[in-house]
Amino acid sequence: MKTDFEARPVFLQRDDRIRAHFLTCLLSLLMMRILEKKVNRAGRKFSVREISDTLAGMDFCSIPGEGFVPAYTRTTLTDHLHGWAGFRTDTQIITKQTMRKIISSTRKKDEK
Repeated sequence: MKTDFEARPVFLQRDDRIRAHFLTCLLSLLMMRILEKKVNRAGRKFSVREISDTLAGMDFCSIPGEGFVPAYTRTTLTDHLHGWAGFRTDTQIITKQTMRKIISSTRKKDEK
């Protein structure tokens, strides 16, 4: 996992900063493990590195007056991510209103 997070030595001296750094690392690990478990439920085994790289590459182009167009290639992993998230972003132009609804719905899921 250290390689997946591209960790490097950190030189901290104050106890509060050491604890904060440790907590940040622990939460990052926890979030990646939960995401890995959720995405891999359908049988295929994706590594943390694959998931992380795919998420980082899921960019969109903004078209004025139209909305957003996916600027990434659809793959089995993106399909699994969409299935887990409960919405799709790779099939058509996504209007700004639809994008707002997606963002809003993910916030509501987090609150539950």
